[in-house]
Amino acid sequence: MSTVSWITARGLFGRRRFLMLLPLPAVLVLLAVLCRSLGVDPGEWGQPVLVGLGLAVVLPVVALIVGTGVLGAEIDDGTVVHILTKPLPRWQIVLPKLMVAAGVSAATVAVPLYVAGVLADSARLGLALAAASALGALAYSALFLALSLVTRRPVLLGLVYVLIWEGLLGNFVSGTKVLSIQQWVIALADRMAPTALLSTTVSVPVAVVLTALVSIGFTVLAIDRLRSFSIAGETS
Repeated sequence: MSTVSWITARGLFGRRRFLMLLPLPAVLVLLAVLCRSLGVDPGEWGQPVLVGLGLAVVLPVVALIVGTGVLGAEIDDGTVVHILTKPLPRWQIVLPKLMVAAGVSAATVAVPLYVAGVLADSARLGLALAAASALGALAYSALFLALSLVTRRPVLLGLVYVLIWEGLLGNFVSGTKVLSIQQWVIALADRMAPTALLSTTVSVPVAVVLTALVSIGFTVLAIDRLRSFSIAGETS
């Protein structure tokens, strides 16, 4: 498993795709620093920056780029054949890749969210945002990794989920929030550091249970889907 993780990390950091991860977190930090330096009331900029940008855009987009890339890129360029020919159970391929995807996504997002949380309120809020976003990164990564094995257009479907389901419908149809990873992250962060800057109708128990179910369920789906791949990298 460590070998698969190392190969995955090397491939991820060696692709230009990784450079796409940097601008959004940088913008998040810059906006928080700018608002704080100008003396703007955190009540005015905290929610738009932390939630509207950090949790609604930066977290899912970073997870989408990484999650669909750790295995999807290998399928696209045909290098997945080298992994499939190894005498490894499919779970020993999927789990290391999921851990790399979740770890890279969490690290990329948690640090700027921590900084922004400290500037907006306190170190406690920063830590809560970092911890909750790490759990969200795991759920998003499992979802997007599974999509890369289920469809040839995982990025498109991922964007539909993020922009349409979580973004558009989440703002106008309250019932959709229950099935929104973004809302689960907000609920968890608000529980760890209660603040007026974070608000959601999803309860913490629901957020915990659904985060676990999505993470486990889509991981199992990815493992099962990978079992159906032939040496040519096509599903049977």
